Amino acid sequence: MKTFTLGDMMPSNHNPQKINFLIAGLASMWLAGCSGSPVQVSQSPSPISNSPSPKEPTETEQGDSSADIPKIRSIDELLLFQPSKYPEGVWTPQDLNYLDVYFESADGTRIHSWYCETESPIAHILFLHGNAGNLSGRSRFLKKLQEEHHVSVLCVDYRGYGRSEGKTTAEGAIADAKAARKEFAKLANIKEQDVVLMGRSLGGAIAIQLAADLKPKGLIVESSFSSLKSVAKHHFPKLAWLVPEEKLNSEATIKNCTAPVLISHGDRDQVIPDKFGKALFAAANEPKRFVTIPGAGHNDRHSQEYDQIFDQFLRSLNSNE
Repeated sequence: MKTFTLGDMMPSNHNPQKINFLIAGLASMWLAGCSGSPVQVSQSPSPISNSPSPKEPTETEQGDSSADIPKIRSIDELLLFQPSKYPEGVWTPQDLNYLDVYFESADGTRIHSWYCETESPIAHILFLHGNAGNLSGRSRFLKKLQEEHHVSVLCVDYRGYGRSEGKTTAEGAIADAKAARKEFAKLANIKEQDVVLMGRSLGGAIAIQLAADLKPKGLIVESSFSSLKSVAKHHFPKLAWLVPEEKLNSEATIKNCTAPVLISHGDRDQVIPDKFGKALFAAANEPKRFVTIPGAGHNDRHSQEYDQIFDQFLRSLNSNE
């Protein structure tokens, strides 16, 4: 079965969304006629754990308790998240300076990440990837951030991806990203507010959730959507009602972010057309900048011109201090 891929820089020959939204509609209608409860998704304990015991949530973590993270995935989440589990991928990249880092999410789920440290970085970026694959497929991009842009990066796999435990839900992925931000600040010996949030595609929506929760140093969103429901309406309007209005509603959430924002989008993106990126930009607060990537589709690499703007944006964050 073909799957709907929102991932960044992942190979794709998929027919955008329509097949999966049709399947989602039929499955949801079938479930609505059943009297039984949804299947409970079990989570196996990790055979290895060197993570600290869970602590009481801080003020910035209120609402992140395990009671707020569902263990059951909805139909749209089963289709949205397309993770690759370890050992799929290249897990020992020879040309990347990285460290395997494990930590616990709010509900105790063990999460894996790569910490890519750079000497005297101009920024500390938490990178949140798209919905397909796992972090091992982003090693070339992480190397570029390290060597060409001179930043330190933490790239996290949401629960259910790569070496991270659990099954992915939207709330779980957001909680995992929040825990990653906290762990990154500890590793880099900085405040959580000094982390620059960067998300591509689905990761952009998660980054926006974090930016509204706690003001970051900066927010970078690439090829993302104004809301999950808006993408559903575009590709399959008759079944868009299946997607809750509030789920990953970035257009509404970004209004609560007061950090500097850089949004970019390819003008030939057929998975998430650039009109959604422009709607997201319109809802964002100043200071903000929108960059169109001419001729770029959803998974295409960004241009050298964008790389220059990217560097300018990072330098501007330091000059505003």
